[in-house]
Amino acid sequence: MSLALRLLEPTDAPAFHGLRLEGLLNHPDWFRATYDEEAAQSWSEVARRLREQAVFGAFVDGELCGIAGFARLTQTKNKGELWGVYVRPGARGEGLGSALVAAVIEHARDHVAQLCATVAVTNPPARRLYRKLGFEPYGLEPRGLKVGERYLDQEHLVLLLDADAGRARIDEAAWPGLGSTGALALCHDRVQVEVRRRSGKKAGR
Repeated sequence: MSLALRLLEPTDAPAFHGLRLEGLLNHPDWFRATYDEEAAQSWSEVARRLREQAVFGAFVDGELCGIAGFARLTQTKNKGELWGVYVRPGARGEGLGSALVAAVIEHARDHVAQLCATVAVTNPPARRLYRKLGFEPYGLEPRGLKVGERYLDQEHLVLLLDADAGRARIDEAAWPGLGSTGALALCHDRVQVEVRRRSGKKAGR
């Protein structure tokens, strides 16, 4: 089994859109967006999103099986947001989720001082993962998300990126011995190099 992790490009729009819609359809309570909203987007709109935001993809044997995105919050200069984390069921158990979130964290370090995340209380795996990677909960919002006729509480978490202890915790939790093969650990340096390359390109525009 071949595992790879990289930033997505606009040419990845069809694969990203398909996987994103799969997550929204199967787990509507995990996401703020809705299936209908995103299904209405054209591939050109999705491609523009991948061009303007950093979205990481995890590939298994060349197939996109996991995604996680970073967005800089426009109302403040020091905060970013982790969004859209999803791993296809058949690819779970190999550490893809940990690797994707860790990649977003490393990218965020070059842009903001803290990274925020919001997760529904009905998603215990994500809550455990974020804590494992150093996120700290700071509030519970009652009825923060409406899915159909249901209201769900949401937990708000933050990771302070200028804390050295946080970096050590991420490295220990996300990279060594991921899954049964540990193959994604080999992607760590590649991801960091790719992040710097892409960040440099954007800065030069």
